[in-house]
Amino acid sequence: MTRLAVLHPSFSDQAHPAGPDGDESLLRTLHDYLESLQILDRLHRLMLDLVKDEFERLGQGDLTPVQALLIYNLGDAEVTAGELRSRGMYQGSNVSYNLKKLVQMGYVHHQRSETDRRSVRVRLTPRGEAVRETVGTLFARHAVGLHASGVLDDPALRLVNQQWRRVERFWSEQIRYIY
Repeated sequence: MTRLAVLHPSFSDQAHPAGPDGDESLLRTLHDYLESLQILDRLHRLMLDLVKDEFERLGQGDLTPVQALLIYNLGDAEVTAGELRSRGMYQGSNVSYNLKKLVQMGYVHHQRSETDRRSVRVRLTPRGEAVRETVGTLFARHAVGLHASGVLDDPALRLVNQQWRRVERFWSEQIRYIY
């Protein structure tokens, strides 16, 4: 059971988001929104499981799925941990911890900036590039299977992604509004 599996609308008449008149459209939106959150949570966990299974199948059990995805998202760039946080939406302590582990395991190279000694730039080593290729191949294999199955045809994944970008902007605006 995921963290969000317990989400469900349970409001008293006074706290009911639809008000005392009961706007069914708003209730439906709430239900659909909560269901979407549950699906997103499950999809993320399943993706991590797929990455974990792939590396176990290949006999590379030293990486966590989060570390493998961090390597994949790092790509061929040379960036700071802060840039990784902003690009990959990783939490600060998680990025720092995982980068330290990846450096120790030889997947990532790090070097202090010449101009700002507090800043550390990271890039993949050849070993990290091999991991990136493995994850990329896994995702490509999934894309081929999804394309062949027609699962993503209705609605087109492009339209679904467009909708999620709108939700992302809405959430971002809510965060800015709080501060």
